[in-house]
Amino acid sequence: MGGAFSVVRTWLARRTTTQLAAGVAVLSALALTGSLLVTGAAVRQEQRQTAALAALDDYSAMVAKLNVESGMTRETITAADATYLSNWLTAFQSGPARRGEAQSLEETCRTGRGGAGVRFIRAPVGKPAGLAALETIRGVRAPQLGADVWLVRLEAGVLCPSRSVEVVVVRRSVGALDIAVGRVVDRSGAAWARAVAVVVGIGVLLLAAGLAIATFARRRLTTAVAEVSRALDRAAVGDFSVRAPATEVAPELTELSAHVNQTLDRLEELLAWLRDSADQLAHDFRTPLARASARLDRLAATADAPGTRRLAAEARSDLDALIRAMNEAMALRDGEAWSFETVRLDTLAAQCAELYGPLAEERGVSIRLEAAETSVLGVRSLLQRAVANLVDNAVKYSPDGGVVKVAVGSDGGRPWLSVADQGPGFPDASGAPPANADPERESHGMGLAFVRAILRRHGASMMIDDARPGAVVTARFSR
Repeated sequence: MGGAFSVVRTWLARRTTTQLAAGVAVLSALALTGSLLVTGAAVRQEQRQTAALAALDDYSAMVAKLNVESGMTRETITAADATYLSNWLTAFQSGPARRGEAQSLEETCRTGRGGAGVRFIRAPVGKPAGLAALETIRGVRAPQLGADVWLVRLEAGVLCPSRSVEVVVVRRSVGALDIAVGRVVDRSGAAWARAVAVVVGIGVLLLAAGLAIATFARRRLTTAVAEVSRALDRAAVGDFSVRAPATEVAPELTELSAHVNQTLDRLEELLAWLRDSADQLAHDFRTPLARASARLDRLAATADAPGTRRLAAEARSDLDALIRAMNEAMALRDGEAWSFETVRLDTLAAQCAELYGPLAEERGVSIRLEAAETSVLGVRSLLQRAVANLVDNAVKYSPDGGVVKVAVGSDGGRPWLSVADQGPGFPDASGAPPANADPERESHGMGLAFVRAILRRHGASMMIDDARPGAVVTARFSR
């Protein structure tokens, strides 16, 4: 029992709200249909019971009348008696409806309503009288309706020319006579047909209502989930102005929406704190860096020894690199970085290849571009910096006469960009410059770490593989 309950619970857990609502509607319609069938069977049984009681009354009345007219035993009955019985029963059968009968046989055959009586008598001599089919068609015994009671189905042409009827028949022997007395069972009639139509109509309405409610619930839930997804998508690009839907949109998601909104509020608070901290750090670094740059400029201007001027220039270059790195880091948290738009990745790659073409030619390095039309959603300025950093690194690390390959394409709807060089590569695939790299060819700004941060901001990933020789850096976007 517990195992069956577990299976049912698992099955229900895997069903959607729409499927459950539709299932309830179908079960309701089936329940109504079942109740209709049960009610119909009960009504039919009651109609048969009514016909059986009437047939038993008819039988008692006939027996009483025949005993009064004559004591008809097997020894005393004559052919004249048999002829009398036949004539009497024929007149009785074909006459107007008797007391207790709803209508005559003619009316029953015309309207299909029950209540008409049918009879049959067989004597030891002479011809039988009445409806012979009551003797030849035995039917099914129905002890629940009474002793010696049978249910007989008379097809069209037996009793009524164009209509089949069901008859409850009492078969008994009295003295020398075999008597069968029956009543036609009433059909459901117009009232029952109307009741059936009403029940069927209610079932159809319940089914339609269930399906409509299921469709409405599905749309409402889908809309609410889409709103939650939209809030999360906007938060992924730094826009915390959108929140999950309120309770009236989809009560089923009230708790989830509350948790999502609390998480977004907390993230917005933390990001605000990080921005403030970054602003403070930038303020704290800019002043001493500016002072150091000014002092180095004065030192270089007043120094007499060539070595001193060279060291001052190198120190100034280091400070410029630090300032540039700090500015790039600040760009990642600046408000401009959250303005997403459709950006042609192949166009950015072509622009960067053109930009670094002269630098590559000076060292005999060639840049080969293979770019298919590809678009991504992102911040143009940041993506431009990322691609420029990749091309800059590839040109700087490539040996004289080397080849830098820049490729852009799409794989299964996911855009990608790769930059391959023939330099020393990255044996540990960590993105760190190789140990034997030329210090004069230091990566632009924060290098690959900066590129990785930009790609993460855009929901993309960065992979570094061995190009043998050199390295290939591939950026893959989710959309």
